[in-house]
Amino acid sequence: MDVVLSNSLAQPRVTTALLGLFAALALVLAAVGLFGVVSYTATQRTHEVGIRMALGAQRGDVLRMILRQGLGLSIAGVILGLICALAVTRLLTHLVPSVQPGDPLTLTAVSALLLGVALLASFLPAWRATQVDPLVALRHE
Repeated sequence: MDVVLSNSLAQPRVTTALLGLFAALALVLAAVGLFGVVSYTATQRTHEVGIRMALGAQRGDVLRMILRQGLGLSIAGVILGLICALAVTRLLTHLVPSVQPGDPLTLTAVSALLLGVALLASFLPAWRATQVDPLVALRHE
């Protein structure tokens, strides 16, 4: 009986493992992509950050400004993802039978994970933007 049970669960187990692997890969790619976008836009705004800091902006203000940009993109993506997830979960119910479609705990946990990764991916470019010397940024133009 153990062999029959194991054979009947082999296909769903492999499918779930592959789905988890691809989800982890997608999370890493999303984090790297967001890091790249935020880093590029922070670099493009070096002159603006230099002016803001020369006029008295604190490092925390600059950090919040860059983080807000990265998290704004991520929040929009999470909202769009939640809408799509609610539409598609009914089709994927047979892959993960223990999770109900539209399960609030799962959707909240995944959204929190994605926003946490977005915060981490946006933090390094934001921190580097706070290290800009206003004189060097203004002279660079």
